[in-house]
Amino acid sequence: SALKQPGALKRKLQSPHGSPPVKRRHKLSTNTFRKGATEAGRREEGSSSQKPKKQLTDSQKNKPFIKTSSLFKNNPDIPEIHRKEVQQVQENVFTTDSFSQLDLHPHLISTINTVLNICSMTSVQKQTIPVLLQGRDALVRSQTGSGKTLAYGIPLVQSLQGMETKIQRSHGPYALVLVPTREVGGSSFLSRPFTWIVPGVLMGGEKRKSEKARLRKGINILISTPGRLVDHIKSTECVHFRRTQWLIIDEADRILDLGFEKDVAVILNALNAERETRQNVLLSATLTEGVTRLADISLNDPISISIADEIQKVPEQPSQTDREASSSLNCMEQENFAVPETLQQYVMMVPSKLRLVTLAAFILQKCKFEKRHKMIIFFSSCEQVEFYHELLVKVLSGGSESEQPGHSSLSSVSLHFLRLHGDMEQEERTEVFQEFLKSKTGILLCTDVAARGLDLPQVTWIVQYTAPASPAEYIHRIGRTARIGCRGSSLLLLAPSEAEYVSLLASHKINVSELKMEKVLASLMKDDRFKVHRPGSKKSCGKNPQEVRERATVLQTKFENHVHSSEGTVRWAKKALQSFLCAYTTYPRNLKHIFHIKSLHLGHVAKSFGLRDAPQNLTALPAAGSKKRTKPRPKRAELLKKTLGKHRLAEILRSEYSSGMDTPGAKVKRK
Repeated sequence: SALKQPGALKRKLQSPHGSPPVKRRHKLSTNTFRKGATEAGRREEGSSSQKPKKQLTDSQKNKPFIKTSSLFKNNPDIPEIHRKEVQQVQENVFTTDSFSQLDLHPHLISTINTVLNICSMTSVQKQTIPVLLQGRDALVRSQTGSGKTLAYGIPLVQSLQGMETKIQRSHGPYALVLVPTREVGGSSFLSRPFTWIVPGVLMGGEKRKSEKARLRKGINILISTPGRLVDHIKSTECVHFRRTQWLIIDEADRILDLGFEKDVAVILNALNAERETRQNVLLSATLTEGVTRLADISLNDPISISIADEIQKVPEQPSQTDREASSSLNCMEQENFAVPETLQQYVMMVPSKLRLVTLAAFILQKCKFEKRHKMIIFFSSCEQVEFYHELLVKVLSGGSESEQPGHSSLSSVSLHFLRLHGDMEQEERTEVFQEFLKSKTGILLCTDVAARGLDLPQVTWIVQYTAPASPAEYIHRIGRTARIGCRGSSLLLLAPSEAEYVSLLASHKINVSELKMEKVLASLMKDDRFKVHRPGSKKSCGKNPQEVRERATVLQTKFENHVHSSEGTVRWAKKALQSFLCAYTTYPRNLKHIFHIKSLHLGHVAKSFGLRDAPQNLTALPAAGSKKRTKPRPKRAELLKKTLGKHRLAEILRSEYSSGMDTPGAKVKRK
């Protein structure tokens, strides 16, 4: 007993010593998010003497409360959205006219009616097809999902099948269709009934050897991305444009956005060198400065077709006030965009810490508890798509569903997650695209690679987890739903510091309604996997805000437990977080006042990647406020070197650093 006394004394001294630091550290962790602070706190709670443990057994509910405070405390206030109701620019998508009214080949009409299951023309088709059948050049501007592909595809096939000398495969390309991404090319086929016309697609990611073999055999309608075609023009001898009578540039604005302007110029030069006369068509959802420049060099006396302008020619005065409101934007950004009438647009203000649980709750609400939905979620980088795909699959559609026998109707609904981004192999991309195309439900996580030109039927929800870099990009993202008269909805998630983006959209005649975060989180009450189990607790009644918060915390804890289950997943989460921060620094200068890296709380953002604390060892990011500054150091060294007064040294430095060296050089000369 004498030996045991010192140990008891030690414990008595330790327990009052140990408990205060736990509290202090816990308070610090929510503000400073120092790595390991909260983890250390938890370890100390677990390894403290048994007396506190006995006190906790009566009220084990305190544990989730502690976690709740870390998720729901210290968040920025959600601002009220002040915006004027604007009248959206709208296009009448469908007309009453049928394709049989046009002078088309009967086989072509039957293919449109039976295979594509389309009877009446859209507005853009009604206006474009007759113009192109006359052989005129055209600049076509119409909203996404309005049927622009058929607007050029029908007259193209009609003219090729009716040629006097029958087309042979060995003749090579009669028509060249440029598309921005590989996936768009697959939707540009209409020549099925005319077997002698051979269409073909050239795309990055496929083997050049097989493409060269196909080019040697002959392709009559050549569909390609600009980069890949330039590659073949330079390296494949059999590529020629002697008989090319059509040039179609589809999604022209996107082609320019992706930096293909020089490639398009190379293609135009190659076409003009072999054949000067041809019919040119340029199609775009937005009319940017680059598109008009491209139209000037590629089109010959074109007819301009703009559906939205025809419907709304009257309100010119509001557009002047819009220009004043967005005076910081360039001419590209001053455009009003047409939005489908059947598309409902929502915005939700979500603090950074709660983004992950809110997204998960929204997916559960729409794809599990409501009627079956087909959803696309946009992220700003490939790493985020990969990370969130793995995380959501493991936590939301993991094996834990089957553990709830009382919810057989809900657990039978399995969530089907897919991913699509530019770093994937072409074979896998095509497979995913086809799978999502055919499925009636599913959640596709993707980057902007899927934002243009893809025709994915029955997509009911578009979720933009990260805001697009321009209103034009916003339009193209939401254009994946409400296509050709169908109904659809879109949701944009914004942090409180990004609230001004709503006013920017309103200045471009884009109306968004606010959806409350609390309403979305309340859907977690329907899933007992996130219930806080307490001894003797009754069934939850209604939507108790405290219980909603507790369930959100349980869900967040599940995400964090999965991320921290191994070093590999923690590294993966950090990599995804870093890619998000890098993407955040690339917003254009005129949006920096809305999206600035300094307005982000790193610890809060880390929570949305399932990390418990802000990582300390992220590598230096461009313009991310990193402490490593390389510029001042050379300047100090230069100041020391200047005292030597060597002309040769000044000349060497001037050649090394082209900017900022003129004045030191001048000083050296004076000496």
